[in-house]
Amino acid sequence: MSAAPATRPPLSRLTLVELRKMTDTKAGFWLQLSVLALAVLVVVVNALAGHVQDHQFMDYFSGTSQGLSALLPVLGILLVTSEWSQRTAMITFSLVPQRTRVMAAKTLAAVVLALIALAIALLLSVIGTAITDPGVPGTWRLPPGAVGQVALYLTATMLIGVAFGAVLLNSAPAIVIYYLAPIGFGALGAIHVLDHPMLWVDQSRAMEHINDRFLSSTEWAHVGTSLAVWILLPLAIGMERIQHSEIR
Repeated sequence: MSAAPATRPPLSRLTLVELRKMTDTKAGFWLQLSVLALAVLVVVVNALAGHVQDHQFMDYFSGTSQGLSALLPVLGILLVTSEWSQRTAMITFSLVPQRTRVMAAKTLAAVVLALIALAIALLLSVIGTAITDPGVPGTWRLPPGAVGQVALYLTATMLIGVAFGAVLLNSAPAIVIYYLAPIGFGALGAIHVLDHPMLWVDQSRAMEHINDRFLSSTEWAHVGTSLAVWILLPLAIGMERIQHSEIR
């Protein structure tokens, strides 16, 4: 009797595998713990040091989401570069020869992690507001669309990390360049003639207020073009590099 043809694992299973990989390494485990600790610290500091008017739900939600976004891109970078730093790329691509499927699973895992971060931000914001409720009107106000904007913000920061990791395939330079690039863009934006054009490509400026207010149509256009520069372009370059890179 002939053996039954092997079936390739579904994308959902590959995504779960990528999520598990994030806690299998010490770096991934402690980094995720650090992300959570930073979010908790933001709530505690705001509760102890903030003014009464700063103890509203949206204040906590904005603060915790910004705290989470500080380290989320590093998780995105490690999600890709760990295959090379841990020398598991040979095993991964032997089991799943279609490298695009592996990268698709990593991208989906990054989105899932971003949504988990969103849920954590909401939970911590509820706890912080309940403990320090100032009892003023609008304390628990959550404008329609606010959660969606923060979800986009956290997801974008994760995907930027994935894109940088895919381009460089090395965690150290990817992390350094990720944190230094906004400084360079900010310096260029300080030049008067470049101030307006940089609004279309500087991701940090384009998304500066996405956590605390609703954006205008022009601001959304800035967000769209900047994310294309920071996510789509490097991700396309990274995918091409991964497709043709030699695995050792």
